[in-house]
Amino acid sequence: MTTPHNNPLTTSRLQTYAAMLPKTDLHCHLIGTVRPSTFAELARREGLELPQEPEEIFPRITSVMKDFAPYANARIPIVEDHSLDTPGQRYSLFQASDWVMQVLTSADDLSRITYEAFESASRDSRTRHLELFIDDVPPALVAAGLDYRGAVDAYVDGIKMAERDFGMSGRLIVGIDRSRDGDWAIGRVQQMLDNPNEYVVGIGLDNLETVGPPERFADAYQLAGSAGLKRTAHSSEHAPVAVNTITCLDLLGCDRIDHGYFVMEDDDVIKRVRDEQVPFTTIFTTSRRSWRPWRRASIKAMVDAGLNVILASDDPGMFPTTLANEYQIAVDDLGLDRAWLRKSALAGVDASWLPDAEKATLRTSMVAEMDALEAELFTDA
Repeated sequence: MTTPHNNPLTTSRLQTYAAMLPKTDLHCHLIGTVRPSTFAELARREGLELPQEPEEIFPRITSVMKDFAPYANARIPIVEDHSLDTPGQRYSLFQASDWVMQVLTSADDLSRITYEAFESASRDSRTRHLELFIDDVPPALVAAGLDYRGAVDAYVDGIKMAERDFGMSGRLIVGIDRSRDGDWAIGRVQQMLDNPNEYVVGIGLDNLETVGPPERFADAYQLAGSAGLKRTAHSSEHAPVAVNTITCLDLLGCDRIDHGYFVMEDDDVIKRVRDEQVPFTTIFTTSRRSWRPWRRASIKAMVDAGLNVILASDDPGMFPTTLANEYQIAVDDLGLDRAWLRKSALAGVDASWLPDAEKATLRTSMVAEMDALEAELFTDA
């Protein structure tokens, strides 16, 4: 499972392996993928005045906890080390996302950022399958008369172009904003059911976990499940409890869990999710910069406990990070070995929301690619 990495040649090969390994990314927010160069271009076009250039804003996105008290007794110690925060001017992830939403004013803009998300994932991380969270239709587009169906068509146009150009596959996850109420969520799901699209395969509960408990959305999730939609939820990420993950599994019927770090607070929950091999999409890098060491320690504890941990990128353009960078952290900071990297990447295929036939094809192609890569890098090791 782990490698001491005291051999420079072994370390170098593992780093290359992590970079070149074919991957899936099942937890990625479209707005969080927007390139600073694209944001800058669109902001100039729309006349949006920004305090700094996007190339300066994105690296300064930093979230700071307002109340640390609920986390003081966490099993895995959390140290609010603000020396890791960006000095000087800082921006919240929500502020940056809102600015980006303001400059998306045409269907072509939606297609463009979707295509670029796939292009970046393929180029930077060798991602073979990408599942993107989408939010409400941007305000300017609503004002211009673009509805949910039109927005989805634009996103799908971007995916289809990317599939053609990069040999990837992609799907969309409709975000359920947990700061809204249950009736809104039901309406959101009904909108999906009234406008079916083969690329829109499920829903995901997002936004800060502390502003919306999962049980608030039980009816919406049950409606989605009855229609055959897949389900996931951000859970045990901000609320320092494991029980939310059980609620997401049992009441919401989730197929997988996004984040999940605080499941390590409860031994019974650990046993259950290990026994059931519940997929957890996890990310080392977060806008809550002072918590990055805790994220690493938590994910390592999940791995050591035998949980089904799958690496993802979350908001790669804004953190900033890449999926390949998350794999490098697994090697460099956690000491995870080649076997674990391979296993986790293939677990991403199994947990994906592709149809079974496409999933099998993707797994076969990734296994062949992995075998060739390992033969190239490790035959003489």
